[in-house]
Amino acid sequence: MLDYDKEAERYDASRGGEPRAEAAAQAVLSLVPRQARSLLDVACGTGIVTRRLAAGREGMRVTGADLTPTMARYAADRLPGAVVLADSRRLPFRDGEFDAVSSVWLLHLAGGAENARAIVGECARVLRPGGVYVTTVDKGASHNVGSDIDAVLASRPPSTVHDAADLVESYARAHGLRPAGQARFTGHGQGRSPRRTVADLRRGWFVTLPPGDPRAERFAARLAALPDQDRPRPDPVFTLRAFAKS
Repeated sequence: MLDYDKEAERYDASRGGEPRAEAAAQAVLSLVPRQARSLLDVACGTGIVTRRLAAGREGMRVTGADLTPTMARYAADRLPGAVVLADSRRLPFRDGEFDAVSSVWLLHLAGGAENARAIVGECARVLRPGGVYVTTVDKGASHNVGSDIDAVLASRPPSTVHDAADLVESYARAHGLRPAGQARFTGHGQGRSPRRTVADLRRGWFVTLPPGDPRAERFAARLAALPDQDRPRPDPVFTLRAFAKS
């Protein structure tokens, strides 16, 4: 697992920057009702998407929450007075406080089904009746674009998926949320190149191939043998699911 305090400084530049953030925010807002006047962005990270959520909907108060202190500080610089340090499994907000809740690129990091269920449950708890929860699903699968890099990585040890769409829907239904639409958006600037993938591999990006593991180095060697080492392959396309609270 990556250390997100250490990742914070390079996080935006290494993950598509403003173009990706704009695409994500617009996709989230397409699923948020026009009448929503408050939105909580859970696991807001550096706030690069959160700021665009706030700018993209006039009259809607946007609050960000993140567990990582350095990430939260970056977000607070972008949204002064609107970011709190908080664990997504135990949100420090009242029941029904928000008209909408979003969690972009969070559930795949939950670390277990119990945590994923708890996160969805907390997002449902702080959502008012009639409000909408929006979250990404199937994040890992989104990066499989059918490239030669994917072909090399196909035989790596599989990781447990905590944000599969059917699982997320089951967690949502258990907390009184019903499906209310979906959207997709492009992860601009996130197309992998072989050289970048080797670097990610060696810094712990792939949880089943920890740095220093001999298997990781075997995959690194195969990736290093691919042509066009610095040419990005196609960008991933991410999926959002929306759930309305009864």
